[in-house]
Amino acid sequence: MRAAVLHSVGDASLDVTEATAVSFGPDRVRVRLHRAGLCHSDVSIMNGTLQHPAPCVLGHEGAGEVTEVGEGVTDIRVGDRVIVCWMPPCDACAHCRAGEGHLCRSGYANLATPNFEVGGVRMPGMMGEGTFADEVVISAKAAIPIPDDLPYDIAALIGCGVTTGVGAALNTAQVKAGSSVLVVGLGGVGVSIVQGAKVAGAAQIIAVDPVAGRREWALKFGATEAVAPEDLAETPKRVTGSRGVDYAFEAVGKPATLRAAYDSARRGGTICLVGAGKRTDIPDLNMSDLVTSEKKLLPSFYGGDDPRRTYARIIELWRAGRLDLASMITHHVPLAEIDEALRQMRTGEALRTVIDIA
Repeated sequence: MRAAVLHSVGDASLDVTEATAVSFGPDRVRVRLHRAGLCHSDVSIMNGTLQHPAPCVLGHEGAGEVTEVGEGVTDIRVGDRVIVCWMPPCDACAHCRAGEGHLCRSGYANLATPNFEVGGVRMPGMMGEGTFADEVVISAKAAIPIPDDLPYDIAALIGCGVTTGVGAALNTAQVKAGSSVLVVGLGGVGVSIVQGAKVAGAAQIIAVDPVAGRREWALKFGATEAVAPEDLAETPKRVTGSRGVDYAFEAVGKPATLRAAYDSARRGGTICLVGAGKRTDIPDLNMSDLVTSEKKLLPSFYGGDDPRRTYARIIELWRAGRLDLASMITHHVPLAEIDEALRQMRTGEALRTVIDIA
């Protein structure tokens, strides 16, 4: 089998090489992957923005078919079609018992168990998964069954980017019908926020990105206006009569874009931080303004709810035709050409690229 290996942080490309999926045993399953999605978090691990051990097999969005189940696995069967969940709820910790499965951190423990062996070296997959591979052995908790009518390519996107974006709008911010919304950053997550705001009934959705093609995509998916960053300071005031937007989403992960989103929100409005940045990045917000403006700053992690609930909600919205997930996939590449997918993301040529594995 093949896997796309990141040998060290800072590498600009991945090495697609022969590998073996390892560590099969009790409470684990083997998944034959069919599709994987390239998410910006993969690139963030490559360049060191997000900390992760290397070497590793990258990829955390994926979908495939279960081919083997270990001892003790009772709710998944061979032949089940599944989404690979990169931060699976354990159903036992305090957060899970409180219904906050997205805040469960037991998934980090999966990094301690190697998923692959490459050239005699054992290594983890990204977040204990590693979907840029022909197959992977993962915790049974990380294999979430999906219905037969959900295509693998759409299922792969639901595994992270779509859930993160749609969930931020519907679960975390709980956008109200008739409201005004700003979305800064229009990659896969940002466009998913646009779609989530549209589903919620937002009357005005302003989309912001430096790449003209992404602005065009945002308009296609529900934005009422799309502007370049240099027009950000003026546009929300013009659209809302100098009041500011009700909800401002930041999907970049930079202090400057968080500040821009904050400044665009009205007094009493909501700023939803979705982009994951460096640990050393400090927001430029002062204590006085935070109190006197009563703006609500809401971080949103993995859709702001148990990912299994958000997956199910998204699938129902997709079935109803209220979420257009197929059109978000602008490119397909085979696993052997994953560096082309990276190029498409870095240049802004692609909205979402799906890696065709089988």
